[in-house]
Amino acid sequence: MTTTVYARVESPLGELLLVGEVPGGTGKAASAVGGSPAGGSAAGVRVADGTAGAGPVRLLSLSVPGQKGGAVVQEGWHHAPEAFAEVVRQLEAYFAGRSTRFDVPLAEGAGTEFQRRVWAALETIPYGSTVAYGEVATRVGASGAGVRAVGTAIGRNPLLVVRPCHRVIGADGALRGYAGGLERKKLLLGLEGGAGRP
Repeated sequence: MTTTVYARVESPLGELLLVGEVPGGTGKAASAVGGSPAGGSAAGVRVADGTAGAGPVRLLSLSVPGQKGGAVVQEGWHHAPEAFAEVVRQLEAYFAGRSTRFDVPLAEGAGTEFQRRVWAALETIPYGSTVAYGEVATRVGASGAGVRAVGTAIGRNPLLVVRPCHRVIGADGALRGYAGGLERKKLLLGLEGGAGRP
C-alpha cells in the first residue's frame, strides 16, 4: 500500500505542486522524518501509527498552476513538504544553474506503454539541447503520422522540468505546445541556453 503526499514550493515558474507516493504506508496521516537534504538522500516517511515508509518519496507529478492536465490535490492526500526535501534541493540547484540533471525516484505505472516510451525518450535529451517532435517520433518508432501521437504523449507528461518535455520544439525551431504554457517553456530553455536550436 502507498500513501500519496504533496507539497507546494515556489519557483521561477510560479508555485509548483509536487505529488509523490510513499511505499509501505498505511494511509494514515504522514509526516516526514529522518533523511537529510545535505546528505543527498530523500527523507523517509513515518505514518501516524509509527510504521515507517519503505523508502524515499517516489515523485508522481510536478505541475504548475493553470497547467493543462496538471495535478489537483485530492481528499486523502497528506501534506508532507519534508518528504520532498531532496526533490526541492535538486530543483533549487537546477533553477540556480548549479545542476543539469535530476536524480530522484519516480513513481512507476503512470501512462500507457506508448506514453512511457515517449517519456523515456525525453529523458535522453541533454541539458541545453532541443530536438524536434519528429525526432522524438523517430526515436520511439512512430515517425510520419505518429508525430501527432508523440506530441499528445509529451503533453501528458506529469513531471514537468524533471522529465524535460520543454526541450522538444517544432521542426522550424519554433516553440510549440507546453502544458505549463509557452512562457514557462521559453524561460526553461533560456535557463538552459537551448532556446530555438533543434
